[in-house]
Amino acid sequence: MSIGTNWAGNVTYGAAAIASPRSRDELESALAAPGPLRPLGSRHSFSTIADTDGTLVDLSAMPVVIEQVSPDAVRVSGGIRYGELGAELQRRGLALANLASLPHISVAGAVSTGTHGSGDAIGSLATAVRAVTLVGPEGERVVRRGDPDFPGAVVSLGALGVIVELELDVEPSYDVVQTVHEGPAWDAVLAEFDRVTALGTSVSIFSRWTDRDRADQLWVKTRAGGPALDDELLARLGTSPATVPRHPILGAPAEACTPQLGRPGPWHERLPHFRLAFTPSAGEELQSEYLVPRRDAVRAIEAVRALADRIAPLLLVNEIRTVAADELWLSPAYGEPVVGLHFTWRRDQPAVEALLPVIEAALPETARPHWGKLSTLDPAEIRRRFPRWDDFVALAHRMDPAGRFRNAFLERLGL
Repeated sequence: MSIGTNWAGNVTYGAAAIASPRSRDELESALAAPGPLRPLGSRHSFSTIADTDGTLVDLSAMPVVIEQVSPDAVRVSGGIRYGELGAELQRRGLALANLASLPHISVAGAVSTGTHGSGDAIGSLATAVRAVTLVGPEGERVVRRGDPDFPGAVVSLGALGVIVELELDVEPSYDVVQTVHEGPAWDAVLAEFDRVTALGTSVSIFSRWTDRDRADQLWVKTRAGGPALDDELLARLGTSPATVPRHPILGAPAEACTPQLGRPGPWHERLPHFRLAFTPSAGEELQSEYLVPRRDAVRAIEAVRALADRIAPLLLVNEIRTVAADELWLSPAYGEPVVGLHFTWRRDQPAVEALLPVIEAALPETARPHWGKLSTLDPAEIRRRFPRWDDFVALAHRMDPAGRFRNAFLERLGL
């Protein structure tokens, strides 16, 4: 009997069993059983990174932990979703520096795969992590910021054990204003790309690539009380302000989206694109993403623009966002700031997988794939693009010498 599928329905898990522990004792019992193991987050990965032929470990039934351990840090359970965590932090007058577009994803799953929001000065969600508590068949270990293993233990692809708890950086709560600007001209955007992505705290450019000359929308999220929007730059881009709420996929109902039109609101209700109570994004979709060093961003966008006629028939929307550099070994932003080119596709996997090699060949050779999205890059090429891969392999063999947390996805990469 099938364990079920991922959120998109494009991956049917091959696991023999699924464990849903409700306590630390039940978790330890599940991990003590023989055979391969894989942690399962909120099922929002489109690749087979979470699959196994052994036991999937689902933490969603574990007790919720949200404990303030210092004025600027909280300890949280790995299975909690960001939407639930954000609401509780806001109630306590606290906030995270950034959120992804979906509040539906679990903290452990998002951190483990290098998932991100947007912002020139803001790192991926993993950069908020101070400590991770990992549990495996041989017991528990805590890895803290400053420990030699820490840069390899955060974005860890589920290869080091089950992340049961994390400590995260927090700050006082703040409000955010979200505005949407329609029809920016691509030539103008690319000519002043650095200024465009600095328009707000978090900036996203959306396009269906049905028009090579103009993108669909420019979304700007700015902390309330921050610098005013650069109206002169927006005028040079040829945009007009949206007068009604918009969905990232132009024409889709906007009721699922967080409030726009310049209405200030709490950080956790503005930084994501979507509301927790609604189906995120399009629902029936596939996703891929490539993150390129900022120095190569304009060249990468021009490469996608040149393929617009081939991309548009399969595309729901392409989102372009920025991420600050970090020192986490398997982060797509390792070593330098990056720009993410995120593709939300129609659910036609054969056609998408036929197109991806064309896109991958056109992008700069510095582009790194998101671990949880679809990619057809050769495993050796992926290893080359993550310069600390060999260090991570050594760490994984040391922390999981029996290979209980490896799966076919990781083995193809040479783990």
